[in-house]
Amino acid sequence: MAGFDTIDAVQEMLSAQGYVCDRALGTVVFLALRLGRPLFLEGEAGVGKTEIAKALSAGLNRRLIRLQCYEGLDASTAVYEWNFPAQMVAIRTAEAAGDQSRADLQAELFSDDYLIERPLLEAMRPDENGAPVLLIDELDRTDEPFEAFLLEALSDFQVTIPELGTIKAPEPPIVILTSNRTREVHDALKRRCLYHWVDYPDFDREMEILNARAPEAAAALSREVVAFVQQLRTEDLFKKPGVAETIDWAKCLLALDVINLSPEVIADTLGAILKYQDDIQKLQGSEAKRILDQVKATLEPA
Repeated sequence: MAGFDTIDAVQEMLSAQGYVCDRALGTVVFLALRLGRPLFLEGEAGVGKTEIAKALSAGLNRRLIRLQCYEGLDASTAVYEWNFPAQMVAIRTAEAAGDQSRADLQAELFSDDYLIERPLLEAMRPDENGAPVLLIDELDRTDEPFEAFLLEALSDFQVTIPELGTIKAPEPPIVILTSNRTREVHDALKRRCLYHWVDYPDFDREMEILNARAPEAAAALSREVVAFVQQLRTEDLFKKPGVAETIDWAKCLLALDVINLSPEVIADTLGAILKYQDDIQKLQGSEAKRILDQVKATLEPA
């Protein structure tokens, strides 16, 4: 398992990949790597849960394997599928040739040559660069039967294919599970993992993140952007903007050669930070100006 001697080393490695994390998050990532335990991250959408897996993959030079969860996802889809079209071609070819026994044909059809590996099986395979980073993203979108399957798979780091038998990982993958908490994930699965709640960053931390991800932005504009987004999160919105939206907005403003925020600029670019029409309507006109005036008043002393 990938190892680091200190928590600081983990934070520096993540920082080198443009991911700024606090001490608490750095500690739980350090422990997950040191102990070989899955890491379960919960938090609002856009706070950087998925980016941790990407930063780990890049920083450790390990392959990133992503299982994007959705309603109706089942174990077989997450593990493997058989290439039925290729199998049918092989059957017709064998029938035409007439020189292959049924047993030999069946053994050939259900071999690795016709196996389509899905993320969980891919993560169990050996890799010359070391165990991959397995990202199980938005687990809360699945249902309890899939959770139960994961419980077993993550306990022994192995999967079973009836036609081929049990495949066990020679080295456990580095597992990151994320949830936006649209529903509660069962305690039994959480107990298999180290847990961390990824919250919205404070002003200083979000400035660090923005400077790392959009370094070309002027300091004054970055401060206005972060302060405005931080204020937006205190408003009564259906979906508060995450850090991802802060970064996207700053990049949009840079593309428009914006130097300072104004009510007009905000109105033109609200779609970069708010994703629901009801929220956008609330910020139209005087509301955006009110928030911007608060922001500028707050930033004046600095």
